[in-house]
Amino acid sequence: MDPEQWLAKYEKQLADVVARSKEAGARLRQVGGTATSPRGEVTVRVGAGGTLEDLTLTPAARTLESDELARLILDTTRQAQHTAGAQIVGISTEYFGEGPALDVIKQHLPAGVPVGRKRDDDDYFANPPEITNEPI
Repeated sequence: MDPEQWLAKYEKQLADVVARSKEAGARLRQVGGTATSPRGEVTVRVGAGGTLEDLTLTPAARTLESDELARLILDTTRQAQHTAGAQIVGISTEYFGEGPALDVIKQHLPAGVPVGRKRDDDDYFANPPEITNEPI
């Protein structure tokens, strides 16, 4: 291959990398996660970094005790963050593939957190917290 062909091929590869990077960046800027609590009292939306962008409470949220509502908001936010994180991993894998860069991205994403739930009396007495180590 002569030097001009090699240089043209190299410039095309660079242009392809730049185009893919711009496309990946545009898609990553659109990442976000939305989640709604199991009974619909709370809906949250987070951005790509997991930052809370919107919070909606329905009238049913007024019936909850303040600590229960706070827990529900946090659990629902974690769900939305997990969704956004999964989108980031998907886009990064699609454009950059598996490897050390993806491992670094995964290390900085919120871990999947199981959503807390209010336990009914039957569940509570069948599986008391001192046996299951679950929060009350």
